[in-house]
Amino acid sequence: MSDHGVGDPRIEDLGGGLYAYVQPDGGWMINNTGMLVGRSGTVAVDTSSTERRTRAFAAAIRAVSPGPVHTLVNTHSHPDHTAGNGLLPGVTIVAHEDTRAEVLAMAAMPPLTGIFEPIDEGSLPPAPPFLTYREGVTLWVDDLRCEVRHVGTPAHTTNDSIVWVPDRSVLFAGDLVFSGGGTPFLLSGSVAGSITVLENVIAGLGATTIVPGHGPVCGPEVIDDTLGYLRFVQQVAKQGVAAGLTPLEAARECDLGEYADWLDSERIVGNLHRAYAEENGAAPGARIDIPAAFRDMVAYNGGRPLTCRA
Repeated sequence: MSDHGVGDPRIEDLGGGLYAYVQPDGGWMINNTGMLVGRSGTVAVDTSSTERRTRAFAAAIRAVSPGPVHTLVNTHSHPDHTAGNGLLPGVTIVAHEDTRAEVLAMAAMPPLTGIFEPIDEGSLPPAPPFLTYREGVTLWVDDLRCEVRHVGTPAHTTNDSIVWVPDRSVLFAGDLVFSGGGTPFLLSGSVAGSITVLENVIAGLGATTIVPGHGPVCGPEVIDDTLGYLRFVQQVAKQGVAAGLTPLEAARECDLGEYADWLDSERIVGNLHRAYAEENGAAPGARIDIPAAFRDMVAYNGGRPLTCRA
């Protein structure tokens, strides 16, 4: 059984100027970030969901880097990884062009109410990425090559990128990977696409150290764990569609088995909304009713707002 106790953020030294900033317990809106430190300053990988958490991340950077943060890479558009962008002043914010588009689109949308426990977001000035790419870009931290790559297909979202440091075999995976018993979440991406990316992109890198978007730093073993869960979701969806069940009904009827103690298990409902769409012929990343899926997750949770300690 996984230990999901909430604790203080910690800096993990990955060697050679690479660091992971890990925020337990990795649940809703509690994400990891990264730091790539060189002589002239730091490349940050993602920010955090609230002012308090992002300011703590900025303090952590100052603790390991004598220079400024000059570049920020957003691995995808979700607010737990982008909301704090504006609190790192003067940085060049780099991301896939669809990440920029989604950040701007989400800023214009009304907030989802009654879904999550209230959190204190603080003051978060908007700051979307402004240096964008279609396939990827190479960053150099002194003489260390860091490859920023779009993964090519919807997976966790429609706009996921990774930061791969081949000389160190270190991968900053964003939310393509959840570890430590965190439940993957594919509502705004693709279950089938995530399987493709894990099998054909992530596994093929041969990374020995993976910094996931949520959960503890891990190794490549997490890939098979995640694939097992995603195939389970597809099977439940296939059976549910055949039986004429809604995603919520299928979630209530299924036995989560080995995944029952994974964190934020109500994500099975959102994942089934996405898997149902794909089972019925929708393309990976196609638009579906996101608010309805979140309402169903709340219903699955006994009508209680989802736990969020951000």
